[in-house]
Amino acid sequence: MSSLNEILTEISSIRAEAQKEFQNAQNQIELSQIKAKYLGRQGSVTRLLKRLSELPPEERPQIGSAVNLLKDELNELYEKMELKIKKNAQLRALEQERIDITLPGRRQPYGRKHPLTQVTDEIKEIFQGMGFSIAEGPEVEYDYYNFEALNMPKNHPARDMQDTFYISEDIVLRTHTSPVQVRVMEAQKPPIRVIVPGKVYRHDSDITHSPMFHQVEGLLVDEKVTLGDLKGTLEVFVHKMFGKETRLRFRASFFPFTEPSAEVDISCMICKGNGCRVCSQTGWLEILGCGMVDPAVFKAVNYDSEKYTGFAFGMGVERIAMLKYGIDDIRLFFENDLRFLKQF
Repeated sequence: MSSLNEILTEISSIRAEAQKEFQNAQNQIELSQIKAKYLGRQGSVTRLLKRLSELPPEERPQIGSAVNLLKDELNELYEKMELKIKKNAQLRALEQERIDITLPGRRQPYGRKHPLTQVTDEIKEIFQGMGFSIAEGPEVEYDYYNFEALNMPKNHPARDMQDTFYISEDIVLRTHTSPVQVRVMEAQKPPIRVIVPGKVYRHDSDITHSPMFHQVEGLLVDEKVTLGDLKGTLEVFVHKMFGKETRLRFRASFFPFTEPSAEVDISCMICKGNGCRVCSQTGWLEILGCGMVDPAVFKAVNYDSEKYTGFAFGMGVERIAMLKYGIDDIRLFFENDLRFLKQF
């Protein structure tokens, strides 16, 4: 049978050991294991309570009170250490996640507009500054709009110049953006002043041609429009795009939907008009085609060609970009080589 002094001595020993173990606990798992060791169902304190029956009745209240006091002390110590461990864990997490605001920022790479998009935007800005609006239309087009309404009926020899992609007998991938001009004229009456930027398709591919490329067409229709108006409009465009020192000339040409028609050349950007390999020693580089709208086109859209006149022009965006930036291979625009694109 246990004596009063033996149990009191054991209580003191358990108190000292438990306090030491609780204070040395490094994490929540160790803390929980120590609590189970002393306060669990099979713990040291529980076993002490079970031994009260071994004592004389008059000693039981004193021992019971001492064991309960030990139990309360250890529970309080457990809660105190649990709070401390949680706080330390939180501090460690904050330290690991701390941001040093004195460090230089990490710059994220950002995209740029493709050079063709930049040139298209510049072309649009120039013509919008002259009062032109933007029009768009389908890239898969009816033969009627792509050819017939532009004075190129079936079997017209000019169709062979455009190397067309046919989807069916009457549906094509548009070979120019001029069909949109017809659609605009069908939808509204003069005055009309629009440019039509967009993708076009032709069966052609080499260092200066691509099966898909970009054009900007222009159309102005009103009363008393003259060839002089066309010349003045294109002079403003060339000087804004390539610089005021750039000279231009008009050469007679042929397009089925304009009459008279002309090709426009500018003085070579490389040799400044003195003659070099790029301009074949001529001092000139072709940039666009233009002319006065043929009365046959006005007839297709029910315009009175006795009352209205107009001019049209068309340019390849890739051609303008190649001349502006001195690029000698059109394929560079479509290969997505970052070394090339980052230059713009």
